[in-house]
Amino acid sequence: MRILYSHRIRSRDGQGVHLDAMVAALRAAGHEVRVTGPAGYDKAALGGESRGLARLRRLLPAWAQALAEIGYAVPATWRLHRAAAAFRPDVIYERANLYHVAGRIVARTHGVPLLLEVNAPLAEERAKFGGLGLPRLSAWIERFAWRGAQRVLPVTEVLAGRVAAAGVPAARITVVPNGIDLAEFPEAVATPVRDTLVLGFVGFVRDWHGLDKALHGIAAWRGERALSLVVVGDGPARPGLERLARDLGIADRVHFTGLAAREEIPALVAGFDIALQPAAVPYASPLKVFEYMAAARAIVAPDQANLREVLRDGETALLFDPSEAGGFWGAVARLAQDDGLRARLGTAARAEVVSRDLTWAGNARRVVAIAEAERAALRPDGAPAKLPRRSLA
Repeated sequence: MRILYSHRIRSRDGQGVHLDAMVAALRAAGHEVRVTGPAGYDKAALGGESRGLARLRRLLPAWAQALAEIGYAVPATWRLHRAAAAFRPDVIYERANLYHVAGRIVARTHGVPLLLEVNAPLAEERAKFGGLGLPRLSAWIERFAWRGAQRVLPVTEVLAGRVAAAGVPAARITVVPNGIDLAEFPEAVATPVRDTLVLGFVGFVRDWHGLDKALHGIAAWRGERALSLVVVGDGPARPGLERLARDLGIADRVHFTGLAAREEIPALVAGFDIALQPAAVPYASPLKVFEYMAAARAIVAPDQANLREVLRDGETALLFDPSEAGGFWGAVARLAQDDGLRARLGTAARAEVVSRDLTWAGNARRVVAIAEAERAALRPDGAPAKLPRRSLA
């Protein structure tokens, strides 16, 4: 199958991991994939953001930023149109981004199906966390993009509910969560007994992740074995956490690796005794959870609907009530005192990945099956064969 992969991302972060992993899995399965997106993506450094985009956000008010991003849809759509004309794809697979409507327009023009991967309700997310200009228009454009796809692929059932509420029929929504490449995470051996247990976290570090609770817990810990924290990543919360560690007198037990290359992650996660997901937005499919599971680590995570889609309390993780002040640390303390429970949870977590095929290769197979079904359903003019016109409005 010839797949034209459309995106609008510029940074090498979790978005880039998902993009690169899916493209690699599709190609490994024998499909021809052409990737079309901003030119700067291929040259972006790990964790880096486009300098031009960062400058734009500093200099322009929110409403002007929104207009500039909307304006970028014109060259993005033209670039995708030219790629489609040259490549003649069987399907367009697009990673949804705010104001990115190229897939809807080009797929209709060229008479091919559009599969739209949705990782977050971005208009809502940016309004809440990053500031958003022209919120009503921004939300309308996002709904316009979602409704124009032959199939929308949200990463969680929770997010699928948001997509359905925006007017996309349930029959056109299929959940495809994040995944992992098990070849990068060979069968883990038991962590050797050591004097200090390692708590670990992977990802971009923000204040809302709640890692300060881990620091306070370590400082107050009086268990038989000492505890330390390894944070694989960087982010705006790091300076505050480092200051807090010094103030609590535990700076020697808190280590930030900084940004780590993708190939370094498996070995770093394998060094954790307890893997932490202290907080998560309610609709996400956190990549780190799949990394922890593949590495057979004992996981502590909040008990919320999107995480229960992949984790089971007491079976593949310990889930805590995020509304309880001591819930997170209570779960950590329980695992710190029970070697057998840590081993059982870790083994079961990896087995879950295998049994449910929560892998990029599995996702590629699912996406191709969907693409083939949608190709078969298209009329000769490229319009959906069984859906009312208004559903694409």
